[in-house]
Amino acid sequence: MKIMKVYTKTGDKGETSIVGGIRVKKSCRRLDAYGTVDELNSHLGLLASMLPDGEYREIIIRIQRDLFNVCSNLATDQSQTSLSDSARLPEGEIRFLEEQVDGIMRQLPERQGFILPGGCQAASQAHVCRTVCRRAERCIVALSEEAIISPETLQFVNRLSDYLFVLAKIINFNTGVSEIVW
Repeated sequence: MKIMKVYTKTGDKGETSIVGGIRVKKSCRRLDAYGTVDELNSHLGLLASMLPDGEYREIIIRIQRDLFNVCSNLATDQSQTSLSDSARLPEGEIRFLEEQVDGIMRQLPERQGFILPGGCQAASQAHVCRTVCRRAERCIVALSEEAIISPETLQFVNRLSDYLFVLAKIINFNTGVSEIVW
């Protein structure tokens, strides 16, 4: 899709359009939710740029694509507009994340206790992604109290934060960086 114009001036008074052309305040929970998911997607882009070509980088890119579906879902007032295919997660994405978490956990040595976020640069960025993901989840939960949200949207974001946690751990493990236990 070719972008014809970057600025439209239609949001200059603090409103914007969501899917279906419905105008909303930029301070509404819906925009907070999908704006936070967009922020997460940008942090994931930074993480992907830190990872070597391979499985983890490809998974991050796959997740970024899924987050576009999540944003489209959150930008749709499902009480007034039906969901398009782009507002639905591809079949099996939640299960895919669960399988990735389980696979990584099998590779990690058992550890007890909480860890301080950090380690190598890529693992530290994965922790930033995890915390932004948790904030996105809280925003989606808040939105779900006043609007219809597809259940798989919240499930996906919940699993994603788990994936990002174990991804940080495996990145540190694979680079030989010890985690600091609290």
